[in-house]
Amino acid sequence: MSGFRSFMDLALAEARAACARGEVPVGAVVVAPSGVVVAQAGNRTRELCDPTAHAEMLAIRAACAALGQERLTGCDLYVTLEPCAMCAAAIAAARIGRLYYGAADPKSGGVAVGARVFCHPQCHHVPEVYDGLAEAEAAALLHAFFLGRR
Repeated sequence: MSGFRSFMDLALAEARAACARGEVPVGAVVVAPSGVVVAQAGNRTRELCDPTAHAEMLAIRAACAALGQERLTGCDLYVTLEPCAMCAAAIAAARIGRLYYGAADPKSGGVAVGARVFCHPQCHHVPEVYDGLAEAEAAALLHAFFLGRR
């Protein structure tokens, strides 16, 4: 990957902002093939009283709106936590080109564990997947958040 630039720092900033709002600290960023950030979001499930308001879902919706299209072909998605099955299905439906995520989610992940959405024969699109970007920092944010809740 010549010229690769990670946008995980922006996703982490969105995760920290979500945490400050009392949300589970997950952040997501959509980057166009040109390298321009077209959308970024953090979890807002509690604020919006919406169980689908995960960072990935909000960022995908905003990117589609910003680009005026229902597909994000060739776009990259950076997420601080392994997407759940719902978000993985949305990533496939949006035709995201590459998924980069930080921390693994052994409890609710939908990519490497659990539902493994991209491995399902009914999945119409499978992005390139890269895991472990800023994994320690993403995991530390989540650990601190849940430690404070217990």
